[in-house]
Amino acid sequence: MNDTPDRTTGHRLDAAATHAKRKFELGIGRLGPGLITGAADDDPSGIATYSQAGAQFGLNMLWSVVVAYPLMVAVQVISARIGRVTGKGLAANLLEVLPRYAVVALALLLFVANTINIGADIAAMGAAAELLAGGGAIAFTIFAAAISLLLQVFVPYHAYVKYLKWLTLVLFAYVGVVFAVHIDWIEVARSVVAPKIEISAAWITVIVAVFGTTISPYLFFWQTAEEVEDMELKHQSDLRHMTRPAARHQLKRMAIDTATGMAISDIISFFIILTTAVTLNRAGITDIETSAQAANALRPIAGQFAFLLFSLGIIGTGFLAVPVLAGSTGYAMAEAFGLPKGLEKKPGAAKAFYGVIVAAMVIALASIWMPIDPIKMLFWSAVINGVVSVPILCAMMILARRHQQMGAYVANPWQWIFGWAATAVMAGAVVAMFLL
Repeated sequence: MNDTPDRTTGHRLDAAATHAKRKFELGIGRLGPGLITGAADDDPSGIATYSQAGAQFGLNMLWSVVVAYPLMVAVQVISARIGRVTGKGLAANLLEVLPRYAVVALALLLFVANTINIGADIAAMGAAAELLAGGGAIAFTIFAAAISLLLQVFVPYHAYVKYLKWLTLVLFAYVGVVFAVHIDWIEVARSVVAPKIEISAAWITVIVAVFGTTISPYLFFWQTAEEVEDMELKHQSDLRHMTRPAARHQLKRMAIDTATGMAISDIISFFIILTTAVTLNRAGITDIETSAQAANALRPIAGQFAFLLFSLGIIGTGFLAVPVLAGSTGYAMAEAFGLPKGLEKKPGAAKAFYGVIVAAMVIALASIWMPIDPIKMLFWSAVINGVVSVPILCAMMILARRHQQMGAYVANPWQWIFGWAATAVMAGAVVAMFLL
């Protein structure tokens, strides 16, 4: 008889644990394209950009990621909305706003920018592996590129997306770094609210890089395409052919998914800038060319723990971001020419789509043997992203309010306001960079 209460309590605990696990899994299950898109935003080249911002300008660059959050949420929600409402990718929709030659030109520019970005990312992954293992940078780079390519080509999206979703957890390594260093949080808050603004060519260039790597064209194409993939995978119709309650549910799901993904991206960006500001900047190290260099510079200042987390984070985020970069390129190019596309399709059913992905990966891999400075690759990638984003954002904003394509689900006022604000910020930053 004495065993009965214990047994009952044990059953209750098991039931509570099962219920909690189910709620957690359901919550994560509702997150998808937005979560992956946000996490992919913090790729190794992004890490290098945020590291440079923190090392060069210290805490006074933290404001940029705070300002960027509502802008990036608006832009990515609009991207998701376009895909889910029309049932078509971004390039396919842009063909109804721009002439085909303009869409093809934008897709080609995206191909160039993404290929450079992939090359910089896999090179950073190899350099980080070399820091951890003491050698083998090129071998690891080739291995990482090969694994990433094989997964994209031969593993269906519905299986692959599960790994991408859980791989986002590696980003929290950068939050863990702050526990290895002393932070004056009052000073941090003061710097966010009232930063010291420095109007110079170097400052503007870093601003362009931060916004260029945060609000990047490849993310627009990827999230739009993945909403379509997700819709087709679940055999759902587009929002225009759903009941109003079902459509509202999807809009709410997209808003939560995107806001969560962008929040993770922005928080990680904030902590990377914060970590490098309170370590490298204060130690007088103000010129960081690669994410691996940032990791190595942290070791004598913040300790082995911070170094390991930062290095492992570079490798993990590379595996997450490279498929997004290559995949978004494939979607843009295939849609621009009206060809079959999709990560759910077998290679034989979408030859051009997978051909673009393979070409981007091979060219990017070849770049590690070219006499190109990694920082120049990152810089020109950011510049191209910044320039290309402006016309794409303009077209997206026009598209998002067109009843001919969006029906009753045009972008709402706050999305419209912040979406145009993002366009204005990107355009202003690019113009200022070229003028200074």
